[in-house]
Amino acid sequence: MKNKNVVILILIFIALLSFSCRKDKAESEVFSSNWSASVDRTWVGPDFWANRLQDWRVKSGRLECLSTRPMRTVHLLTRRLEERQGFFRSQVRIGWASARQANGDTAAGILFGAGADLDYRAASLIHHSYGKSGGLFAGVDGQGRLFIRDFEKAEEFLCHADEGSPSWIEIELHLSVEPDGNDYRLKMSAKDIETGKEIASLKYSPLPPGRVAGCLALVSHAGEDTENTGRFRFSDWRVSGSKVDAYPERNCGPVLSTQYTLSRKTLKLTAQMMPLGQNDHQTVGLQLKEEDTWNTIAEVQIENPGFIAPFKLEKWDSSQDREYRIAYDLKLGEVDKTYFWQGTIRRDPIEKEEIALAAFACNQHVVKPDRLDWRGVDKGDFPWDWGVWFPHRDLVEHVRQHRPDVLFFSGDQIYEGASPTTPDFEKPFLDYLYKWYLWCLTFRELTAEIPAITIPDDHDVYHGNLWGAAGKATDPGLSGAEAQDTGGYKMPPEFVNMVQRTQTSHLPDPFDPTPVKNNIGVYYTHCQVGGLSMAVLEDRKFKSPPKMLLPQGEIFNGWPQNNEFDPKKDARIPHASLLGDRQLQFLEEWAEDWSEQIWMKAVLSQTIFINLATLPQAAKNDGVVPSLAIPEPGEYVEGDRIVSDMDSNGWPQIGREKAVRKIRKAFAVHIAGDQHLGSTTHYGIEDFRDSNVAICTPAVGNIFPRRWFPPYRGKNQKPGAPKYTGDYEDGFGNKMTVYAVANPRQTQRFPSRLHELVTGYSIIRFHKTTRNFELAVWPYWAEPGRDEPFQGWPLTFNQLDNYGRAAKAYLPAIRVYGMQDPVIQVIQESTRKVVYTLRISGTDFQPKVFKMGTYTLKVGDPDLNQIKVFEGLIAGSRDQVEFLDVYFEQE
Repeated sequence: MKNKNVVILILIFIALLSFSCRKDKAESEVFSSNWSASVDRTWVGPDFWANRLQDWRVKSGRLECLSTRPMRTVHLLTRRLEERQGFFRSQVRIGWASARQANGDTAAGILFGAGADLDYRAASLIHHSYGKSGGLFAGVDGQGRLFIRDFEKAEEFLCHADEGSPSWIEIELHLSVEPDGNDYRLKMSAKDIETGKEIASLKYSPLPPGRVAGCLALVSHAGEDTENTGRFRFSDWRVSGSKVDAYPERNCGPVLSTQYTLSRKTLKLTAQMMPLGQNDHQTVGLQLKEEDTWNTIAEVQIENPGFIAPFKLEKWDSSQDREYRIAYDLKLGEVDKTYFWQGTIRRDPIEKEEIALAAFACNQHVVKPDRLDWRGVDKGDFPWDWGVWFPHRDLVEHVRQHRPDVLFFSGDQIYEGASPTTPDFEKPFLDYLYKWYLWCLTFRELTAEIPAITIPDDHDVYHGNLWGAAGKATDPGLSGAEAQDTGGYKMPPEFVNMVQRTQTSHLPDPFDPTPVKNNIGVYYTHCQVGGLSMAVLEDRKFKSPPKMLLPQGEIFNGWPQNNEFDPKKDARIPHASLLGDRQLQFLEEWAEDWSEQIWMKAVLSQTIFINLATLPQAAKNDGVVPSLAIPEPGEYVEGDRIVSDMDSNGWPQIGREKAVRKIRKAFAVHIAGDQHLGSTTHYGIEDFRDSNVAICTPAVGNIFPRRWFPPYRGKNQKPGAPKYTGDYEDGFGNKMTVYAVANPRQTQRFPSRLHELVTGYSIIRFHKTTRNFELAVWPYWAEPGRDEPFQGWPLTFNQLDNYGRAAKAYLPAIRVYGMQDPVIQVIQESTRKVVYTLRISGTDFQPKVFKMGTYTLKVGDPDLNQIKVFEGLIAGSRDQVEFLDVYFEQE
């Protein structure tokens, strides 16, 4: 009993000591802004997130708002008000950054208690009335009156002083919140900087405890009056108190994130930097850990626009994992402070039996981005009442549990109108970076340690749809869909190149780096991870604009408006480009290259090479999609028709067939996104299933619920399969076999709008010995090990299914001795063209061919430089041909 009491006393002592240490830690860690030591720059410092990036800067040692939009905020990322009882204090100097406006519309001050129920990254986006957990805005208006505004309710004040000091120039605002029984009381005061005298004060109570937890931010509010707007500047911001906890790991920059690939012993890694100033240091270091020591192995200059630091190191030892970190010395007055971003370069998993790829698409952060504010422009740019999906924390954690070997982001990493702000065409470079940085914050924990293949799509370059026309500019004087329909890029080439550099500069070097028109760069390439070779394509860049080639179709935004126009016949024209000759040549050479122990191939692109979609009969285009009713689970939507959307890669048909013919020669599965509709299909050209399998990964977040509810049942369905599966022709006459589709459906999961649009990701697993590959489309909410993929998945195929064309004849069945898993290449002698190339599993294989005649067969291993050639082989029936024994000397 005595020992038990002693144990209890010890535990009580430890608890009190822990509480005391926590309290002392919280009270001693006073946050103080350090803008006075900063150089002039757009980026406002590592402790902060600015809404928007282009709306703020550090100038002459002060934080300055540049925008006259309402409710601009700068959030403090590295401090947060916790839910425990305690106090906090904050003070900041506030002055005018514009001509003083002595009116009650303009205001500045401190936002606190915002986003308590949100991830800190989501909370950092709050910059107007939010609803639940919106926070309290405590500040001073243009007439010098103190106030407390409730961000949970639009334009509602908890209190507002009647009198103030209209002539104020610069003040020091003091805010104190302390416990008052079970609630809190607030005190505010404003001191004139020049005289040192208090000019105003305010008290308010009671504040419920729930209003005193969450994030902190500074606010510059230009007001509602378009003729009299003001901007503010801030300095010497301090935060302290027992309710305040420090989170230094939440800093934002100067090194924001990294992406890398390790392919064929070449490492390419790009560090994404924040917008540094001209007087900041312009070099970034890459360090590797050797035992307990970090050694700098490379330094590069920061490239702008885009603020990236791209590294390339050849002859990399890919046999072991290597810890790395990016090092950058940030100027702080007369001294520098070194900041790091750390990760792991994984060894090439060439020895693994299974390679797993995680695929993503369409990363929308919010929905319904068209809410208006008080002045008729976008409501502070952010529709909080519909939903904040950023930063997709659950999805990221679920993907991590799958333990992927490589990540693939197929495009629309940002949306120009909902990630989360409307496009700013006056400052598009910073506007893009503001949105792109959110993507980096979402996925940076994954990309720091897993190879990533990232490619931009149309929204990344501020297009709704994009027909790149080999890099031309859209016709002048047009905007929106009318501009897009002329083909080419709406944005300047410098902008397009910046987007591409931020997203693709870490990929292996392009197959042919020659720029297209207007000096727009290219990135199509191939990347190898663990024996899986991936061809990375650019679907949009070389694609022809349909409106210019099909005037009789009266095309608008890719949709025929002429009811007499038959897309299956009238849109089938030979001179329309999809991938262009350059990418077709790349695919031809890539399909033949099985060196470096490659045993499986995949093609990665922006969108699939069919048009898998239906719409109501009366719909002339997909503009109705966001407003379509979401069906109940199991409900089949009647009355839809199969459509013809030329933004899909179902058009141009002949260009699509050229691409598919090249892909199937590599026995490659096609992995893409864009359509928002998770699906697995099998391409056909002359016959159903004569080509390769394709998977379209669903959106991470979207407002465009495309669907597949064809008006008739597909042919050759499997028993018990849904009505929408089987053999179909799409709206352009392309043959396709539909295996599984994740159609929109109502759900009870919160947030319902996110999940009813069947958002998620895909996991593809490649198996070396069997050469099978397993496809699975996973719901956003599903936890691996506990939940299952969407209905219809997983699906398993064999590598040989990717050239499903029926054989017309066969060559002799080969038996290889002295070599395991050789490469087989079949060449038709009459044309001298390669029919296909494949690394087989094992030692026995009988090549199929598609015409009678004579063939050359090459057998061996390019890695060992051992190839045997057999000419004049006559194709025949499977029973007629004989065995061909091939011997290699074993070393």
